[in-house]
This record gives sequence, C-alpha cells and structure tokens, in this order.
Amino acid sequence: MDKLLILNRIKECKNLSSDKELAEFLGITSQNLSNWKSRNTIDYDLIFTKCEGIDTNWLISGKIFDSNRSDININSLPNIVAEPTAKYYKSPINQGIPMIPFEAFGGFGDTTIEGVNIETIQERYVIPLFQGIKIDFMIQVRGSSMYPKYNSGDVVACRIINELMFIQWNKVYVIDTISQGTLIKRLKKSNDVNNVICKSDNKDYDEFEIPKSDIRTIAMVVGVIRIE
Repeated sequence: MDKLLILNRIKECKNLSSDKELAEFLGITSQNLSNWKSRNTIDYDLIFTKCEGIDTNWLISGKIFDSNRSDININSLPNIVAEPTAKYYKSPINQGIPMIPFEAFGGFGDTTIEGVNIETIQERYVIPLFQGIKIDFMIQVRGSSMYPKYNSGDVVACRIINELMFIQWNKVYVIDTISQGTLIKRLKKSNDVNNVICKSDNKDYDEFEIPKSDIRTIAMVVGVIRIE
C-alpha cells in the first residue's frame, strides 16, 4: 500500500497546502513526516486518532463503501466532504438512525442467518445532536460491565468498522464474537498481534483477550443517549 496516497488524502480533506502544515496537523516533526515518506510507512494509531472525522474507507483506499454500489471511486464524487453522509439517510423512508436489538447484533446485515438486515429496520430516530456525525445504528447497552462510562439501558450510537486494522485503541466498541456473542468493551492492543484485549470500565470485571478471528462484526461507539 502506498502510504503517500493516505497522506495526500489527509491534505486534500483538511485543505493543507504543504507538508509542513500536514506535519503540524498530525503533531509530528517535518523530519518525521519525511521519514514516513522515504520508508513508505505511517503510524496508523496516530493517523486514525487525528483523522477521526474522515471516512476510513476513503482514507485507506480512496473509495467509499455504499450498500447499493461497490467500490465507488472518490475521484468520481466532486466536492467530497470529509465525512460523507451515512448511507441510511438517503430516502425519506429511511430517515433517521436505525435502532437494532442488542441480541440481533450478531446477525447484523446478514440475511442468510436468523439475524437482522439493517435496511429493513423500521424503528428509526432523528437525533439533532448527532447530525453531521456518521452513525450507522444505535443499540441499547446491557449489563454493568462498562459502568460508570455507560449504564445498562443507555443507548449508544455506533459507526461500523469494516476492517480490524482501523481499530482506534482504548476506544469503546460493540463487537459480535463467535465465542461470546455481542459485547461492548474498550479494546486495547495485545502483545499478541493475533489478539485484542477486551477491557471493562467497571473494575469488578477482569480484562481478557480474544482472537481477532473470533470477531465477526465491529462498530465504534461515537455517542450516547442517557435517560436518568
């Protein structure tokens, strides 16, 4: 993968005119940036932290994922913005953010199993505070493992992550696992490159590791609605 293309997309998205401005945006030295270019390498953790508002599919591949068309090339979309509108907002019928049952997340988007196809969900909500943020679905928290960050009954807004390489460490995710079903956990980097650490914010719960191959679907929590 040509890392220079990723850096150029950041410059394009943030209207940065020079490598100096890019280095300042990323919080690194110009020499560090020059080393990245010469070695064709980048710090993915840093990039994803600094570019949280940029669609990761476009950032990595130059393409935007769409449920109705595959491999849309960014060059065919003039005046592209940093954060494309979520695909579920396209028609009046589908306005609002879909709410999916917690137990159905394991079948998310898969019509071949007894799960849920998000495009058929009728329970949708318009949340003014979430406008301008890419959100794919909302789901209700169960249990107390993430207390005090999230209470049982809270509704979290989530953005689907299409590849595990896009994980932003120490952030909270909803994950569908083969072995343990649906979990909401803070993910940390493991010393074993094939695993991830699942951490609860509640200190009464021990952290544990799971293989990356055990994760079928993953979504980052980007917002929360709480009723006292």
